[in-house]
Parts: sequence; C-alpha cells; structure tokens
Amino acid sequence: MQSWDLVVVGGGNAAFCAALAAREQGASVLVLERAPEDEAGGNSRFTAGAMRVAYGGVDDLRRLMPDLTDEEVARTDFGTYTEEQFLDDMGRVTQYRCDPDLTERLVKQSLETLLWMRGKGIRFAPIYGRQAFKVDGKFKFWGGLTVEAVGGGEGLVEAWTQSATKHGVEIWYRARATGLMVDDAGVHGVRLKKDGKTVEVRARSVVLAGGGFQSNPEWRARYLGPGWELAKVRGTRFNTGDVIRMALDVGAAPVGNWSGCHAVGWERNAPEFGDLAVGDQFQKHSYPFGIMLNAEGRRFVDEGADFRNYTYAKYGRVILNQPGQFAWQVFDAKVKHLLRDEYKIKQVTKATANTLQELVLKLDDVDPKAALAEIEAYNAAVGTGIPFNPNLKDGRRTTGLAIDKSNWANVLDTPPFEAYAVTCGITFTFGGLRIDTRARVISTDGEPIPGLYAAGELVGGIFYFNYPGGTGLTNGSVFGRIAGTSAASGARQ
Repeated sequence: MQSWDLVVVGGGNAAFCAALAAREQGASVLVLERAPEDEAGGNSRFTAGAMRVAYGGVDDLRRLMPDLTDEEVARTDFGTYTEEQFLDDMGRVTQYRCDPDLTERLVKQSLETLLWMRGKGIRFAPIYGRQAFKVDGKFKFWGGLTVEAVGGGEGLVEAWTQSATKHGVEIWYRARATGLMVDDAGVHGVRLKKDGKTVEVRARSVVLAGGGFQSNPEWRARYLGPGWELAKVRGTRFNTGDVIRMALDVGAAPVGNWSGCHAVGWERNAPEFGDLAVGDQFQKHSYPFGIMLNAEGRRFVDEGADFRNYTYAKYGRVILNQPGQFAWQVFDAKVKHLLRDEYKIKQVTKATANTLQELVLKLDDVDPKAALAEIEAYNAAVGTGIPFNPNLKDGRRTTGLAIDKSNWANVLDTPPFEAYAVTCGITFTFGGLRIDTRARVISTDGEPIPGLYAAGELVGGIFYFNYPGGTGLTNGSVFGRIAGTSAASGARQ
C-alpha cells in the first residue's frame, strides 16, 4: 500500500493551496483529482478568476501586481478596500450569520495569502473589464472587487498545476475518493477508484477540498428544496457531494446554510453543466442597468438594489422561482456600452427590436401585452432629477411601483432595444463541514477529528443567503493554505 504524509482530495484552487503549503513544510503530497486531466480543476477552472482582497491603497496592489504601470495608476482610481469594509460586507450580505472567527481569518489573511500565491507563480491583474467604468477619462473601481487571476479560472488552474509539479506534488487524475480510512486514533488514508480499480492510499493527514454538492440533482432537491433539480450547473459536473458524505460518514459535523447556495442569472439555453469552451460567459450580470421580466411580463426584483457583485449570487434563486424558471433582461441603447463581454458571445438567447411593441412580441414564452404595460409603467415611474452614474449607488430610482428600482433607473426609450433570456445557474452550495480556524474538521462531538482537514466550497458556516463577489476563490486560498500547513504539522507530530 502506497503512503504519503498528506493526501489532498480535490484538484481546484483550495486543493492546490493546501498541497503547496504542505510542501513548504517538507511533506510528501498526493493530490486526487476525480476528473480526467482535460476537465481537471473543479469549479475553480470555470470562474472568471476574481478574488476579493483587503488592501489599503495602490501600494498594496502594486505589491500584488508589480506589472502595474505608472500610466495605469494615473488613469485609475483604485480606492481602498479595508479589512473593516470586507468584514462589513461579509456580515451584511450573510445577515450576520457568517462564522465570526472563520470570517476574521478569511479577511485578515486575504492580502497575505494572495502575496503568497504570487510567490508560487500565480499572477494577478486589475479587473478593468468587469469592475471599473470610465467616467471623465478615469477608471474607477467599485464594489470592493479589484483583482483577478491572469487567465481567469483556466489560467489559475494551469499555473497551480505547473507550480505543484515543479514543487514535487504528485497528481492522480481519474481518481475518485470513495471513503476515508479511519479508526479510533483518527484518519489514516483514503479509499478511491482510480481508472475503475479500487485503491487504498495511506496518509498521516488528509485535506478534503472536493467542492460542494451542486452537481448532484438529488441532493439539490433534498437540501435546497423542490425545483432545484431544474437548475443549470455553472461549473464542473464532478462536484456531487461525495467528499462531504465521506466526512459525514466518519462523524464530521455539518454546519451552515444547507438550503442556501450561490446561484446567478445564466443563459437560458446553456447546457446542463459548465462548458469549458465558453467558461464563465454564460453569466449575465449587467441587469442593474436594465429591467428583468418574467413569463407573466412582470418585474419581480429590484435590479438596482446594490452593486451587482452584492446581489448576483442570490438573484439566481429568484429567477428559478419565476414561472417557467426563466426571465428576460431588457436594455436600451443608452447602456449598451456598459454591458459586460458575456453579452457579446454567440451562444446567447437574444431579441432585438426598434420599438418596445416589437420587442415584447419577440420575448419567447412571455405575455406581450402585460410586458409592454409593465415597461410603460416602469418608464413613467423613473425619476430623472438625479444623474445616472454606474460607478456608485446613484439613487436614481423609480417611485410608486410594486417593486421600485433603487439605483441606475433609466427610461427605456432609446432604440435599438435588446433582451436576453436567463435562467438559474448554480455555482456552489453553502452548507458543508464544520472546521476551526486551523482548518481541522470538527466532529459532531465538538472535537477535531485527528488527521482530517478541509477547505473550499465544502466548508460550511461562511456564506449564508448571499455572497460578496470574488470571495469564493479567496476563501479557498486562505483556508487551503491553512489546511495544508496544519496538516503537514499534524503529520510531523
């Protein structure tokens, strides 16, 4: 039987952070990736690569992104995103249910962890294309999200794979963990299926980083509720909850928002699972600058309640709850330049018209008469006394509607008009395993399970109801690094 100091179950961002952190401590490391090599990387590979990080100003960002030129700095207002702001955002969007100790660790180690990643070969850049608009000749970042991994999720996974190989981490593909080897003294290894054959590998410590259960329709219906089996899956088809089940089977404590998830507006006719050729481009996140209509022709949400990266992760659920599980996002020509690149791909369900009367007739499965009346009522309710400004919550709103729009309300009056059909795309689930600040998995008796650690999407207690954009990769990085360091230390002992 083969043995390692540390076995990491999973092959995404959190898993590689754990593996590289353990190698720093001199541990021998095996990574088990369930997917074949051409689909490897878990959900990390499907992300756009955004990472929320606390920073005090451009000097911190230059440490993280030394390629920033003086010209870029001169034409950009990067602002600051302090630890206090990050903590406030985490509390606000989770309705103050996020675990305070884990959240503090996440926030306070965010910059330090990204700098450590840079030392491992991960490169970062400003998110000019998605998080900054140009006003009066200067780019201004908004919503606390400034940094992305170069090459997006695919570039991140590729860089991690190269770094892991360089540092002596062994990676097995098509290696599906099926159970933990455990006795009264703790966890001692992993049982797995590799290329169809059952194998056991011994380890002094095991880190679980195999994602949530979003790709398991039976678990979605069981935990998230009726109708969730109908949602599209944004990412990998391999995150089916097996790794969570393995831990629960040996007494790990479940914790967190098991009926909650990160879910967004997603191309209505996208495939059942993510498509690596399209990546994250099925998402449709420019809705704050337009309106959304359901099959009954009604608006059903405040599109301008907040910056999109504080609302997008909860609006997928709202769309799923509409008749037929879909909606249309409607824009006019005034805001077309603000639409993100994902609206320009070929694989979109789109309607275009020169009049609103013509447009509503092109919205498949929508009541056209009700839709036109709804748009006209919305147009009449827009207050035009406040200037439109996409870089801040401008207070340009409607009044008197059943659901008012709080910011960025523009009259839909400038042709050509465009509409895009969306459904719910689930990203990851919020419920998972209980860990402590050393990333040790806690048992239902309240004690750490010796030899068992966890990081990434399968950890519960951090996200509830909603999610600040870009926090998932940062969460995986911070606790992946902690898990690898703690597991290597535990292995030595």
